[in-house]
Amino acid sequence: MQDRVLLITGASSGIGAATARAAAREGYQLVLAARSTDKLEALARELGPENVLCVSVDVTVMAQQEAMVEEALERFGRIDGVFANAGRGGTPGGFSGADHDGWREMILTNVYGVGLTLQATLPALRKSRGHVLLTGSAAGRATIPGSMYSASKWAVTGIGYNLREELRGSGIRVTLIEPGMVDTPFFDEPPSHALQDRDIANAVLYALGQPPHVDVNEILVRPTPPIE
Repeated sequence: MQDRVLLITGASSGIGAATARAAAREGYQLVLAARSTDKLEALARELGPENVLCVSVDVTVMAQQEAMVEEALERFGRIDGVFANAGRGGTPGGFSGADHDGWREMILTNVYGVGLTLQATLPALRKSRGHVLLTGSAAGRATIPGSMYSASKWAVTGIGYNLREELRGSGIRVTLIEPGMVDTPFFDEPPSHALQDRDIANAVLYALGQPPHVDVNEILVRPTPPIE
């Protein structure tokens, strides 16, 4: 994978950071984006700063996404893969009592932000015949009472399906990565029974590592049920 460039949003922790580590081991050059660069810069030092570009990006702001792509192309000359991973969790209370302001920030990040990432990066991906990966969720395939978060991930599932149809015949591959419960900073209390962020990173690298004629449409990853 030498000289191939992977851009990851939401790269400062959790699944994004684990994917950066896994991709670095495979020889990818990396564009790591998040709102705060402190953790990104520490990760870059760990991985080798000569192969990593850190960019401060609020994914809900198109100008920042466009600037991210410009910096990536100036530094590396191409983008071969985009992992649209930035996301926010839900708030308790269901549709009856959840914090509606929290809904706004979550939906803007989980849905609108993904759309902006795609629009900003697709011109470069068309040139490289690259690969789009989206962090969906098992929650985007299930009915969960009162969950606006689940609804936002249903939307990501729809984005993945609809994007694949838009790009049919372009050579660009589209993969939905759909984790079940993962032990990441996403949760206030670490779940007792969950996947590790590296498990999801392995799924991302599996999809990226397939030959160009193989398009892995979806990877649903759930923890093995505990032994009773």
